Amino acid sequence: MKKYDKLVKNAVGRMVPEEINGKTVVPYMGVGKYIPTGNKYAPPIPSCANYPADGNKMLNSLKDALIACGLKDGMTISTHHHFRNGDLIANQIFDIAHELGIKNLMWFPSASFPCHEPLIKYLEDGTIHHIEGSMNGVLGKFCSEGKMQGLGVLRSHGGRYQSVQDGDVVIDIAVIAAPTADPFGNANGVNGPTACGPLGFALADSQYAHKVIVVTDNLVPFPCVPWQIHGNHVDYVVLLDKIGLSEKIISGTTEITKSPDRLMIAEMTARFCDEAGIIKDGFSFQAGAGGTALSIGIYFSQICRDRKIKARFLRGGSNKYPVAMLEEGLVEYILDGQTFDLEGVRSMRENPNHLATSPFTSYNYHGKGNFASMIDVVILGATEVDVNFNANVVSHSDGYLLHGIGGWQNCLFGKCTILPIPLFRDRMPVIRDEVTTICGPGELIDVIVTERGIAINPLRTDLIEKLKNSSLPIKTIEELQAEAEKICGGKPVNPKLGEEIVAAIKWVDGTVIDVVRRVIPEKE
Repeated sequence: MKKYDKLVKNAVGRMVPEEINGKTVVPYMGVGKYIPTGNKYAPPIPSCANYPADGNKMLNSLKDALIACGLKDGMTISTHHHFRNGDLIANQIFDIAHELGIKNLMWFPSASFPCHEPLIKYLEDGTIHHIEGSMNGVLGKFCSEGKMQGLGVLRSHGGRYQSVQDGDVVIDIAVIAAPTADPFGNANGVNGPTACGPLGFALADSQYAHKVIVVTDNLVPFPCVPWQIHGNHVDYVVLLDKIGLSEKIISGTTEITKSPDRLMIAEMTARFCDEAGIIKDGFSFQAGAGGTALSIGIYFSQICRDRKIKARFLRGGSNKYPVAMLEEGLVEYILDGQTFDLEGVRSMRENPNHLATSPFTSYNYHGKGNFASMIDVVILGATEVDVNFNANVVSHSDGYLLHGIGGWQNCLFGKCTILPIPLFRDRMPVIRDEVTTICGPGELIDVIVTERGIAINPLRTDLIEKLKNSSLPIKTIEELQAEAEKICGGKPVNPKLGEEIVAAIKWVDGTVIDVVRRVIPEKE
């Protein structure tokens, strides 16, 4: 494992390498400071002369399709995660690669899940060289202990699109699991027995990959309507028995929290938004699928109902609660990047105001604007924050890399970003002097809401002024930190980390904001 001796200090004071996996990288320069030059990456020019005139691109098996795409050592293979923990395709790809004796592949998933644990054996035997994508659970532990040959790279959803668009990552073969497709390659995720919602996380893959394979378990005659993936980008189509388990798209909890502390946090967050003047006719918001975030949405719904107002749009992943708001008329549109339950899938299929979006429209920082900065209030989580409002979402206080970034970094650009988090977890304070891993700079995080008080970023003098006479428990972040340390018996213990770098955290513009260092297990 490389120690990366050539390190430079970036704009948030973290030492980061100048080169990652053989490529020169740019250290984080500050929000909006790195402006790219040049042109977007372009894949090779295809010709209709090389494709069937009747539009039938069917092959007999995924193995046949991978061979037809020229699978060989050192390639980059991409997959999407709309099936979440129900994905049945990624493991098959690398089973085939192993069978063919292929080595040193880079896996470029839009996210990974516990169902991908079988890929560890291919990381160990060299079939997969490294992963550039979220590494959750066992894959994160494997990487954190320095067992992966190459350096892991974690990007936001928008950062992933940006990296492909800019040519930072060149996808050799993209394999897109589509619940419905036609023989030409048009595909969607809202129809068929394994419907999972939108396929937006595979958009960049379809547009920029050198070769594109669509696999489906529901083949329909041309044209597949609606088409979320355009067949004009697709090389081959394969019909399989089953591509995913749609019932496993559920993300964590999809029920409102029953925890008194979490309910208190949710209520205080909603009250804060109300007193800050955010909740008004035509406002917009984004909230996650966790129990606390869902509870905040319930409070928002009640306020809208009581005042006979409606939100203009809701951004994010959908489940039954946002769908209920849409169907009751409390919100006009859902702009949906992924669905977290089957009610969300149904709504997207049936309701024209429930729109499929992608990282290009919602999050890509190297575009001519995106949706993220238009949102009035964004509700996000974090594993840690520090006294400078920097936040961490990928590693825990023990240093282990256990989560992906998702759309979290991209959402920080909303007009008001709020982190409703508990003051401590397992007797460990969440507010630290410095976070273990910086995923988002403090200047973009406006409010921290805990069960024992609310801290407003000193940069947000407008919010401080609006809440100066509030009955809410407004405190400084230092006061919240001191309270947590008093309850927990002191400051959190720093993780035991080595010098070796095992992963890098990219910012939304492709620069390197931080690194993850090897965790030294207790037995060492």
